[in-house]
Amino acid sequence: MLIYLRVLKESFNFAINALVNNKLRTFLSLLGVTIGIFSIIGILAAVDSLKREIEGSLSGLDNRMLIVARFSFGPTEIPRWRREQFPDVNYEEYQYISRSMNNAEAVSYVMNVPPESIRYEDKTVANVQIGATTHEYYDIEALQLETGRFFNESESTSGTPVVILGNQIATSLFGSIDPIGKTVRLYGRKFSVIGVLKKEGAGLFGNSKDSSIFLPVNVTRRIFGDNNRSTFPQLVIMPEKGVDAAEFIAVLKQRLRTSRGLKPDQEDTFFVNQLKGFTDLIDNLTSQMNIMGLVISGFSLLVGGFGIANIMFVSVKERTNLIGIQKSLGAKNKFILFQFLFEAVILAVIGGLVGLLLVWIVSIFASMFTGDFQFVLSAKNMFIGTAVSAIIGLISGIIPAISASKLDPVEAIRTGM
Repeated sequence: MLIYLRVLKESFNFAINALVNNKLRTFLSLLGVTIGIFSIIGILAAVDSLKREIEGSLSGLDNRMLIVARFSFGPTEIPRWRREQFPDVNYEEYQYISRSMNNAEAVSYVMNVPPESIRYEDKTVANVQIGATTHEYYDIEALQLETGRFFNESESTSGTPVVILGNQIATSLFGSIDPIGKTVRLYGRKFSVIGVLKKEGAGLFGNSKDSSIFLPVNVTRRIFGDNNRSTFPQLVIMPEKGVDAAEFIAVLKQRLRTSRGLKPDQEDTFFVNQLKGFTDLIDNLTSQMNIMGLVISGFSLLVGGFGIANIMFVSVKERTNLIGIQKSLGAKNKFILFQFLFEAVILAVIGGLVGLLLVWIVSIFASMFTGDFQFVLSAKNMFIGTAVSAIIGLISGIIPAISASKLDPVEAIRTGM
């Protein structure tokens, strides 16, 4: 064990001497490893950060959630011209599904309507995202209120002009004034403020509930009508916990087919989108991004490996005389082999650590310039970077190390002289 520690110490000293005595050559040789590790770990860190941000944006949603609409979240075999003929989900279907699906924890009807301006006295906030929903949506998405309340079933059914403000909207319109009970104008009508959501912070694409408002869907139904193709109505359904998802979806589809009077040989005129499927799609996309990034970055590492191999061959050539002396004094081939292997690994790891340092610096600046999006260099990625560096050094140094270990001591001393 002690001999290997001595070999490691000597190899480390040789590696440091190579760095100090041949700065330009070593710099150029390690540049490939540095760039390769920077590329690989940079891509892994970026994808991990993106995935973490997406998961954070979806953290308020349950994977059990189902969304029924005339469009699909993912790829489908149904041609576009056919999908465009599908009817929108309507309010009557929402009522029917709410009554007939016994295993549904909650069913909500949602309309995606265009952004609108909201005004209080002389203050106006433009481009406000509208959440037009029924009262069940509060429980489905687990909305958090800072003050006030969400609208109830009676207000939802009658389309009472009440509104819940996102935190940023409330601050922009009212400042430090309590907005509860105040009247705002929206769609040219008066709405009473009954609640304010907790501050959430910017989402993945710069939007969040802070810049949104929620109001009863029957208000927007009266304004836009039920046949407006720009509103994209949908059913948001939360099955009870423990319910078999496949069975629930099968029953749900049958209920909707019955409601629409579809014959057995007719295809569904709706899509049941699973939030779990959406998260699985995100996982697949991030995995593919990682693979593509690794393949591209692998070329940089290949160049770096050649650089390490080159510097090790030069090192063997320069130390031929020393190798001969070591072997004449009794050093075994294994000792010489490990000496150069350790040196190659140490050189590669140094290059990898420089690459990791660059990723860490870039991550700090990236987080500063992207606001709430946090670019994170995880311990896992740091370990991967170090391990990959060591492997590259091991592979690159194996041939020079074998050639050094097989040198004849007499010939090595003579060649070195």
